[in-house]
Amino acid sequence: MKKAARTLAFIVQFAAVGLALAFVIGLVWPDTGRVLRSRLGLPSPAPKSASIHNAASPTTQNQGPFSYADAVHHAAPSVVNIYANKVVTEQPMRIYSDPVLQRFIFGGPAGPAYKRREQSLGSGVIIGSKGYVLTNNHVIADAQNIQVLLYDGRVAEAKVIGSDPDTDLAVLKIDANNLPGISIASTPPQVGDVVLAIGNPFGIGQTVTMGIVSALQRQLNSNPEDFIQTDAAINFGNSGGALVNARGELVGINTALLGNTVSGMGRGNGAEGISFAIPVATAKMVMNQIIEHGHVVRGWLGLDYTNVPVASNSGLPAAARGVMISDVYPGGPAARAGLQQGDILLRLGKQDITDASDLRHREANLKPGTTLTVSGLRSGSPFHAKLTLTQRPPLKQLMQLSRSGS
Repeated sequence: MKKAARTLAFIVQFAAVGLALAFVIGLVWPDTGRVLRSRLGLPSPAPKSASIHNAASPTTQNQGPFSYADAVHHAAPSVVNIYANKVVTEQPMRIYSDPVLQRFIFGGPAGPAYKRREQSLGSGVIIGSKGYVLTNNHVIADAQNIQVLLYDGRVAEAKVIGSDPDTDLAVLKIDANNLPGISIASTPPQVGDVVLAIGNPFGIGQTVTMGIVSALQRQLNSNPEDFIQTDAAINFGNSGGALVNARGELVGINTALLGNTVSGMGRGNGAEGISFAIPVATAKMVMNQIIEHGHVVRGWLGLDYTNVPVASNSGLPAAARGVMISDVYPGGPAARAGLQQGDILLRLGKQDITDASDLRHREANLKPGTTLTVSGLRSGSPFHAKLTLTQRPPLKQLMQLSRSGS
């Protein structure tokens, strides 16, 4: 019995010494266990950090893709290259700046006017399977011949169905089979979303650039529509190309750089990292109206307006809603109704006016001939006026009307 007790005590003491020795070795040489397991061919347990990283958690589940190749593979076949051929008539360069001296010596210009062929580069997006292609109006304006290069190498001649200079959109039609219409996003993008711009910059071939949505509802000039602002690199030739989300779904049509009007991109004149795209909802509306009517029909109040300034003389609080009239076009609906510059508009029909963007959308969506009542404040006093909307004139005509009324 005593012998068994001594044996047990010896085993316990030996185990304690072994554990203590292992502890000391682990502190001094922490990789000893991993090395021994490796030499003996035993599997090593995964580190805790790896198991935590691989565990399903909201953070890891919501991480975006590390590659957008699938999105590009999905969208790229629907983006085409556009070559619009134009014949431009030019006068020869003057030798003398004084036209009188020029005529006196040469009897007029230094030579006869001559014509030269010019090619405009751009991009387009196939919408649906019926051959409709969306692009920018400035890409195909005044073109005598338009060629579309498809992703698979086919070339098709395009016919212009119609255009809308206000949004700088044009609808083309090509006759080809098996056209890969692009998938259209069901929800609008949000600020911070990753977007990809696909187009034909500088004519070098289809190119993809990546960025984020920098802002929404941007206004360009007195345009009736809002634009998406993005920092995805967009260059000359990207006009009319696709702006897609991380799933390869169309969210916009690339159109302009900062520093250039909606009538076209410049060759590097815009500010780097700030470019604009037409939201796909607007592009679809414009395309459908062009296909149905040949042009876009918008309602028009006959006035320009801005958000109510914080320090206006209307007596309204800083957070007041509505718009303030900044200009009234001569002979327009607002002028005939007696509206004046400086009036504050608070209601259109039976609905309150939130801000300038809200009124701009509602005005454009109303049919010409619609009669309604506008309510607001003039010098702090309430007023009501009834007016009948007409069709909104083209942007160039509006600018001329504004200048003639000033």
